[in-house]
Amino acid sequence: MGTNIYGVILAGGVGSRMGNVEKPKQFITIGEKPIIIHTIEKFMINPRFEEIIVLCPSQWVSYTKDIVRKFIGETDRIAVIEGGAVRNETVMNSIKYIEEAHGIDEDTIIVTHDSVRPFITHRIIEDNIDAALEFGATDTVIPATDTIVEGKDNETISSIPDRSIMYQGQTPQSFRALKLRDTYNSLTEEEKGILTDACKILVTKGIPVKLVKGEVSNIKITYPHDLVVAEAIVRGEGNVK
Repeated sequence: MGTNIYGVILAGGVGSRMGNVEKPKQFITIGEKPIIIHTIEKFMINPRFEEIIVLCPSQWVSYTKDIVRKFIGETDRIAVIEGGAVRNETVMNSIKYIEEAHGIDEDTIIVTHDSVRPFITHRIIEDNIDAALEFGATDTVIPATDTIVEGKDNETISSIPDRSIMYQGQTPQSFRALKLRDTYNSLTEEEKGILTDACKILVTKGIPVKLVKGEVSNIKITYPHDLVVAEAIVRGEGNVK
């Protein structure tokens, strides 16, 4: 079964917060390449991945295959498949694909990553793989730099948590695939309904998730302003090479 480590790139979003754009944000071009291609390339250069699975909305599957062919070339290391209606369904689709295409066992690791975080570093990927192998589940985070304020009624402050123990979540989130799937399947529909990401599947059941250090530069491109920042980073990376 090979190395049993798979990159899972989540491109299920349609980019509603980016404003009136004709295509999802992962396909917007920065530095002369679609954002998603920058992200895939960061995974492609890591030899520990057996395969990289890209999950996107059904109507964008053929388009994604086309741009992978155009910018990366023909390769059997990338599979483009349909994602789910919500993030965790998309992750489960990737596990189902791995099981059908390769088989799956207790040591199968998935490194799940937002397609719109193209500045992920080799170090973050390596740390995720190592921590997932050792601990079974990881979340990439950076310390909260701003004070975090809770407002339960959306009107007034209900509490101000201690910033020193607060973190901002990034991705990758990496897991032993079977453990994640089995835990997800054990949740009630109500529990599934309040999930925001894959780590919460495990946290809901009291299963430890190891923190992996992210980077401030590992930004998620969500709003139009982020595109300006991303272009500047791409130009900076170009100067370094």
